[in-house]
Amino acid sequence: MPLTPSRSLLLTLPLLAALLGGCAAVVVGGTATVAGVAHDRRTVGTVIEDKEILIKAMRLRAQDEELKRLTNIDITVYNLQVLLTGQAANPAVVERFAQQVARIPRVRRVYNEVTIGAESTWSDAAADAYLTSRVKLALFDVGIEGFDPLRVKVVSSGGTVYLMGLLTPTEADAVTGKVRYISGVKKVVKLFEYV
Repeated sequence: MPLTPSRSLLLTLPLLAALLGGCAAVVVGGTATVAGVAHDRRTVGTVIEDKEILIKAMRLRAQDEELKRLTNIDITVYNLQVLLTGQAANPAVVERFAQQVARIPRVRRVYNEVTIGAESTWSDAAADAYLTSRVKLALFDVGIEGFDPLRVKVVSSGGTVYLMGLLTPTEADAVTGKVRYISGVKKVVKLFEYV
């Protein structure tokens, strides 16, 4: 079977990740990275850096006993920007964590969207996961020629839908308009960057 450019990229990306000095988990995830990059406007290097930032933030969260005890924080990284969602009993603990994440090399911005209050239940988490899947499915029906719904990162927390991605203003408006009217969506927060 001939070696096509896409097959060549599949074979070389894990090696490239290793040469960049990234975390071993990033190397293992190299093949998944290639699949995502086909639909992504981020560079391969940025996708890898996003994975490294996520791993570092998750390590910070795992090493902090107070954070583990008092919060239920989810971490999303897209284009060197970090979105923190979930719940916490203590705002000071969340702010301290957000500041630690902001100091991770290459992080450009941290969006602290953690709500202060009771930790979500299993049914709340399931409802958010279901809402996220419905939003992602609805994005396949955005009526813009050439629009790729896989370029939108969707995160749901407590009925609020956060949208990240590198989109044109027209794409961003169409996506927001589509998501706003999905049943169960209480609020839409646009964190898009425009291309």
